[in-house]
Amino acid sequence: MDAASEPRRLGEYLLKECIAEGPVTRTWLAEQASVRRTVLIEELRPDQAAAAEVFLATIRAKAAVDHPLIGSVYEAVAEPGLCFYARERLPGATLDDRLKAAEPLKPALLAFYLCRVAEANLYHEARGHATALFDPAAVHIDEQGVIRLENLALAGPRAPQQSRRDIACLGHALPALVADGLPGATRMLTLLGWMRDTQTAEPLGWKQIQGYCEQIKQQLADPLPAVSPVTAAVLPGRKHQRAGLVAGALIVLLVGLFLVFKPAKRTPPPPRGTLPGAVEIAAGIHPTPDGTREELRTFRISAYEVTIGQYLGFLEGLEVLSKSGRAALYDHESQPSAKTSHVPSEWADLLDAARANGNWQGRPVTLDSPVVGVDWWDAAAYAEWKQARLPTQEEWFAAMYHGVKNPAALTPGNWQPVTMETPDRTATGLLGMAGSVAEWTRRQAINPANPLGQRLWVIIGGSYLRPANGALAREWTDDRAQRRPDLGFRLVFDPK
Repeated sequence: MDAASEPRRLGEYLLKECIAEGPVTRTWLAEQASVRRTVLIEELRPDQAAAAEVFLATIRAKAAVDHPLIGSVYEAVAEPGLCFYARERLPGATLDDRLKAAEPLKPALLAFYLCRVAEANLYHEARGHATALFDPAAVHIDEQGVIRLENLALAGPRAPQQSRRDIACLGHALPALVADGLPGATRMLTLLGWMRDTQTAEPLGWKQIQGYCEQIKQQLADPLPAVSPVTAAVLPGRKHQRAGLVAGALIVLLVGLFLVFKPAKRTPPPPRGTLPGAVEIAAGIHPTPDGTREELRTFRISAYEVTIGQYLGFLEGLEVLSKSGRAALYDHESQPSAKTSHVPSEWADLLDAARANGNWQGRPVTLDSPVVGVDWWDAAAYAEWKQARLPTQEEWFAAMYHGVKNPAALTPGNWQPVTMETPDRTATGLLGMAGSVAEWTRRQAINPANPLGQRLWVIIGGSYLRPANGALAREWTDDRAQRRPDLGFRLVFDPK
């Protein structure tokens, strides 16, 4: 960037610095003297007078854009030997700046920004605006997180494939901005993968992208506050009172009919027990299962493995999503295309036995028993659904070791329902670390018995079928698709 050799004015604009120069135009950082605001000046180069008509047509197209997210055109001047326009200087860094600086965003925040991008592009679509390529450099975010978009309008009609082009561009560019390991990361990466796929018969449009981003934002948001009590300010007026009386009379009638014809009273199922909450492990230097020590950030780990009842809720949620073709929303980005279901092995029999508080494979089971028969992909998808993740083996071991002087002395427990009294527990209240079911962990690691071997996926903790070594048990596998009647998982959450 070169500073202007001498102070120069274009009308009331004091040119301060030439920040870009192309074959047809120059872009200046300038100050509008009358209101003392910083603007950008786009000037037609004096030797490009033949391009004036095209330049002015572009200015008219940009000036016609009226949307709060999109940068404004302030003024245009066209005189002999002088042709320029002043436009808004958008504050903050661009998404392209973040990509270059390798500064990822939380998935929920990226979903918010992409939702706003979709909103602005739907505005252009509805009005048939042609625009230049929409890429991460067009998205500005200031220090307060406010998003503004470059005015990319061009003269002429909108090309039929323009939205598909822009969506694919962002789909290719934005995965590097998704912060790995945070809630929503898999969902965002899945959405961006769909955006990149332009070969399908019906590729994603901006409306669909906006809808998916809204869902991701809602799923990652805090619970909604309780509904406020009704006040006089929101009571219906007199013109609605008659309808209210009619509705009230109808309700009374229906209640009376119900009391006359109500079915025989059924015995309710036994109440489910209260399950223990997650355990927080403070940041610090912690022992690892390989005998070293490692610094870990604060995290919270589930006190128990995910239960059959909890996993049932996940499958019911997927069933709802499948009706709109979105059953893969929580799938890990590297899940094989051949895997199309997260239903555990022998699920129907296991669920029937659990609902009846019966037996499965000769063992008592309830909905509060740890779920089994799940592979790594199932566990990862469930974790994404719960806005959590699988623990690393280092986190799992640090949590198990916390408050335990001799992990080898923990007595392995059977595969049994989770209760506040489950005996297989550590001093901090973690259940099933030595027994119950073995557990999937998040990432690959070297088996210390084979230091020159490849990195493999780690299954950690003892199980009721493999109690040897108890809480110190580990297995290494290259098969994330394996399912066993003694293999489940637990979750890790970010600190509150």
